[in-house]
Amino acid sequence: MGMIKKIDSQTEWEEFLEGCEEKTFLHSWNWGEFLKIMGDKIWRFGVYENDSLLAVCLVSLVRAKRGSFLLVEHGPIVKPKAKSQKPKVLGEILEYLKNLAKREGVGFVRVCPIWERTADNETTFKELGFRNAPIHVRPEVSWVLDIDKSEEDLLRDMRKTTRYLIRRAIQNSEIEIIKSKNVSDIEVFNKIYQQTEKRAHFVPFSLDYLKEEFQAFIKDEQALLFLGKYKNEPIAGAMIIFWQDSAFYHQGASLRKYAKIPVSYFLQWEAIKEAKVRGLKNYSFWGIAPNDNPNHPWRGLTLFKQGFGGERKEYVKTQDYLISSKYWLNYVVEKVRKKRRGF
Repeated sequence: MGMIKKIDSQTEWEEFLEGCEEKTFLHSWNWGEFLKIMGDKIWRFGVYENDSLLAVCLVSLVRAKRGSFLLVEHGPIVKPKAKSQKPKVLGEILEYLKNLAKREGVGFVRVCPIWERTADNETTFKELGFRNAPIHVRPEVSWVLDIDKSEEDLLRDMRKTTRYLIRRAIQNSEIEIIKSKNVSDIEVFNKIYQQTEKRAHFVPFSLDYLKEEFQAFIKDEQALLFLGKYKNEPIAGAMIIFWQDSAFYHQGASLRKYAKIPVSYFLQWEAIKEAKVRGLKNYSFWGIAPNDNPNHPWRGLTLFKQGFGGERKEYVKTQDYLISSKYWLNYVVEKVRKKRRGF
């Protein structure tokens, strides 16, 4: 069909992605740069046909005691005009990844697709020999708001309670939202973040991870840290990534003792308005709970996000491709972890 070539040009990579719809910043050039800063080995390559780029794929090597693997986060990304060629494109990418996995001595390949969860897309993975992973690494279900409309329309389309709390926060002189480009403010955010982790059933990233992620995107004006203060005390925060036509609510935190103070609602509204000022079209609230689990640990957070209006986006479940029997230790460990966390 075509050939696979390494891509070293940030311009070629980002320009290709501008023409694609199914994408998140986890396949951006700067996410790859961030992974390298964190010490991860990465590969960027494209599938070409007659010098025309059909798809791109960013791969990282994950080293873990339970078993190392190759990881593709929210990819590979295929251009819309090549939609009918998805099975062939994925097949070529898989052959490349199988050889890469064997060279690196890893037990399996894990792909977190950004492909819509349709029967055709699921079949494409299954027919190539993939299996559903025991856990998800990146959101398989997201909540996305179309912000290409007026502020009045956005407020009108919100849940009544959400709209009321935003307006109440705006009128409260003791509430303040700060927009920061200063990496030192990540330490302020981290104090709130670490307390949030204790109640929210997620594995927290380290302070170093948060700082490096912020710096990887802030250098191209693709990130802002929002801090919500009440009586001058930081009680909520969010790292927002602005990439191509979308904003992403990637890292968030809030203090439970101020749960009745609507700072988090006001903070999200300010982030949405910032995205509009930048001319973006979508605001992604990132991951939400699946519909089939009413007791999911993210249920409360999901209700909060959905109150702003928007729609559910479901992607093909995380897929694993076995390279060797090393995979099964990882499988058992992840199954146990998932059960312990209540997912």
